[in-house]
Amino acid sequence: MQLGFYFDQTKCVGCYACLMACNFTNSPPTDANWRTIDWIGSYDEPEAFVSMVCMHCAKPPCVEQCPTGAITKRVQDGIVVVDQDKCLGKDNCDMCMQACPYNVPQFGSVDNAKMSKCTFCLGRLEAGKKPFCVMMCTMEALDYGPLEELRSKYGDSTEAKGFAYDKNVEPSIIMKSK
Repeated sequence: MQLGFYFDQTKCVGCYACLMACNFTNSPPTDANWRTIDWIGSYDEPEAFVSMVCMHCAKPPCVEQCPTGAITKRVQDGIVVVDQDKCLGKDNCDMCMQACPYNVPQFGSVDNAKMSKCTFCLGRLEAGKKPFCVMMCTMEALDYGPLEELRSKYGDSTEAKGFAYDKNVEPSIIMKSK
């Protein structure tokens, strides 16, 4: 099974509730955001928004490029996790960041900060709860679940304005474009 996210660009208003929920529940480094909101078009009149996060790719290049094995993909659900104790840190290595086509790996600004990224709110999932970003999305633009169930529910579109699906890494996301 591969868990994935669904993003409905027609519903997203760029309110940042998902980003704030992620930061609140996960406490990433103070100068890092695991979830980001990209504005498409001008700031005064945006055409659309894209809520971006680690997409726990089917073929994650960060896993392949990590020289210490600090980044792994869980067999049971496809979630990509980081063991920060094994991470060499940004001063010694940033191969994961260079490999990711979506600029997901985050490093704080402290000396030799360790890589961090979305964990799919693993602790919440294990407790039978939704990822906090999904739960707090006021416009219901986000959903999650097994990728096959998301495809059955929403279709199999992987394109949206401002987002390009990379077939080489196969991000675990279904999208509805504006």
